Formats: sequence, C-alpha cells, structure tokens
Amino acid sequence: MTDFSALHQPGRPLVLVNAWDAASARIVAAAGAAAIATTSAGVAWSLGAPDGDALGREAAVAAARRVVAAVSVPVSVDVEAGYGDPAATLRAVAAAGVAGVNLEDGARTIAEQQARLSAAKEAAPGVFLNARIDTLLFGLGDVTEAITRAKAYLDAGADGIFVPGTTDPAVVAELVASIPGPVNVLTGPGAPSIGELAALGVARISLGSSVAQAAYGLVERAAREVFEAGTYTGLAGAADYGRLNALSE
Repeated sequence: MTDFSALHQPGRPLVLVNAWDAASARIVAAAGAAAIATTSAGVAWSLGAPDGDALGREAAVAAARRVVAAVSVPVSVDVEAGYGDPAATLRAVAAAGVAGVNLEDGARTIAEQQARLSAAKEAAPGVFLNARIDTLLFGLGDVTEAITRAKAYLDAGADGIFVPGTTDPAVVAELVASIPGPVNVLTGPGAPSIGELAALGVARISLGSSVAQAAYGLVERAAREVFEAGTYTGLAGAADYGRLNALSE
C-alpha cells in the first residue's frame, strides 16, 4: 500500500474528499483518490449521533474498520478529540488498519495538547498524526497563536498540522511559510481552487463534512418535494444503481 506520509507534498497536495461509510469511501476511491479520509461529523450523523466526541470510541473504531475494509488505499480517520483517551483511541484505530488520524485541540492549553499528542504518538508510532488546531475555526486566537501551537505540536510528535477556519490566500501562505511541517487546510465552495492552494505550498486539502452535508441536503430536498409537491425532480442525477451495487461486490 502507498506510504500515506509520503503523499503529503507541499505544492502537490493530497486531496481528500471525506467519506463517512463504506459506500461513500468506495465511490471516492473509484473516482481516483490516492487515500480516503473520514469526516467525524458525517460518521456521527450516519450513526445517529451529533459531532463533537459524542459518538464514542467503540462506534468510531467500528466505523473506521468498515472503511478500511472497503478500500485498498490508505485511510485516515478523524478521531475528534480522542474520545476521552487519545492514546487508547490511537491504539484501537491502528489495530483497525488506519494509516492516519486527525486529533483536535479545541480550547485546551498548548501543554495539555502536547501531552495528548505525545501519548497518542507513543501508542501508535506508525500512524500519521495530523494535529488539528481550532484557533481560527472557533475564534480562539489569531494566526500567531495557530503557528505557535503548530510548532509545539510538531515538537510533541505530530506529523502534520491541520488549520481549518481559513482559506484566505495571505493567511494560508503565512501558515505554510511559518510551520515546519505539512499544512492541511479545509476547503469547500467559495474557497480557492486546488491549484491555487497547491501554489501556496499546501500539502493536504480536505473537504471535511461538506460532502456529507451535500448528500444529506439532497435527502432533505427530495423528501420535502415528495411530501409537499408530490414530484421527484430532485432525484435527477442520482448515482446509478448497478454501479453502486458493483462497487459493493
């Protein structure tokens, strides 16, 4: 299998269309993905839980195991804040065969998150540890704070840095120039193109929960149309039944 770490190349970014179950992972892989990443929100929603560490380790690991079994490319899973014990969670998902994880800091202090990252890396040294920094996403600080955290997290054993919350070219360029490791950004509608972000030196690009949101948005629109108008136009462009069935064989 491809070395997942080697896919993180500044200027030639790993592009991740985040999946949430076996079927979505297979669809993304069949489209030509070099790797699969899960969206914690999409996984949680598909299992009837809200995003935000509410799913629990057992269910999250089971979901990871299903995705790993469904595809032949490396899989990175979002373990949110680690479900209470990041080290235990990392050991479990490593045993499930994942190649990487995202682990978020939230409002924790730098020292707290360093300890968590260090323990997680020690528990699963072969798993690519992508440290998510929530500073910009949740308005917990500025770019300087995000960069300070990034350097501290790399020192603690992180392999990459994920800074959601901005796709502003000037900010992304500053992050790339200041962080001595692969930088991952969260993108979606209205953001710079893959080519533009690559030119800024980004090493990894994620779509996060946006694909799952789009899929569930289709469900919502189709249901409303059927119940309110009695028509089915919202189902146009649906994936082919036979192709979906073939992907599951």
